[in-house]
Amino acid sequence: MMSVMKTGVLKETCKESSKNATQPEQLEDAFLPGASDSGSKRLDPGADMVVLEDVSFTYDGHHADIRGISLTIRQGEWVTLAGANGCGKTTLTRLLNGLLRASSGRIAIAGIDLERETLAEIRQKVGVVFQNPDNQFIGATVEEDMAFGLEGQCLDPEEIQCRINHYASRLEISHLLRRHPHELSGGQKQRAAIAAILAMEPELIILDEASSMLDEKARCNWLSLLQEMHAEGRYTLLSITHDAEEVAASQRVLVMQEGALAADVTPTELFRDEELLRLCRLLPPFRIQLAKELEKRGLILEKRNLAGNGETGLEVDQLWPLNYSK
Repeated sequence: MMSVMKTGVLKETCKESSKNATQPEQLEDAFLPGASDSGSKRLDPGADMVVLEDVSFTYDGHHADIRGISLTIRQGEWVTLAGANGCGKTTLTRLLNGLLRASSGRIAIAGIDLERETLAEIRQKVGVVFQNPDNQFIGATVEEDMAFGLEGQCLDPEEIQCRINHYASRLEISHLLRRHPHELSGGQKQRAAIAAILAMEPELIILDEASSMLDEKARCNWLSLLQEMHAEGRYTLLSITHDAEEVAASQRVLVMQEGALAADVTPTELFRDEELLRLCRLLPPFRIQLAKELEKRGLILEKRNLAGNGETGLEVDQLWPLNYSK
């Protein structure tokens, strides 16, 4: 197993490997066909993190699994990708870091066009947290698992240890560093998984139903963590989720249907649109269902932000005077 102590030996190997990492023959599994060999196009810094222009993809060469999607995600945004199972959400995210090769269209990450020459650079900017954290654990301990990705970046041992300590402390898992990942609870595993991703300091973090296996308490902690990350403004979050509270806390919702983009709305707009909710197989959080019923009965007159970034309490403030006015 790799460990932090082995980094010095590994680094020499990494240096040699990194020279070959961007050679076309090593990256033929994931690049856009027809890409220019004259160099990647770059956007103005601080603008767009993700740009898709008429992107399509097919697994079998006949049926279009992703159909002509165009969208832009700004740096620092928190965007939810919603839709029924099988609509293409995970497939779309796998196109963003070259795990799948688009059939046509343009993809740019942090102003860099996705081409065979830029694939290695783009993959360092994108971190993915999977639905089941067990599927991404490598090390025999949480510390070794965090070190694995950092060793792959050929960092100095001191920098590796510094990042491990920093992000373990931030995610409140310092006391778990010597533990085997399979000894952890579901919530602890998910924190360990996100710590390993954050330690590599990506700019775009993709969360593929990362909260689906958590219990209610761990889910609330997970949502608080995402809110903290978003508040920093350092990360762009793209979350695939069926959790209504997580949807409500995000800024935008991209609704997919049969491989195409069906809607680009705010959480409030989504929760007010019964047809979109049915399309997403999604029920609003109870507090939002309550607010909508109160609006229908005229007890809450103003049209307001139903999502509220996950905050509660406004309904209570408006309801208790009604009780005492009788």
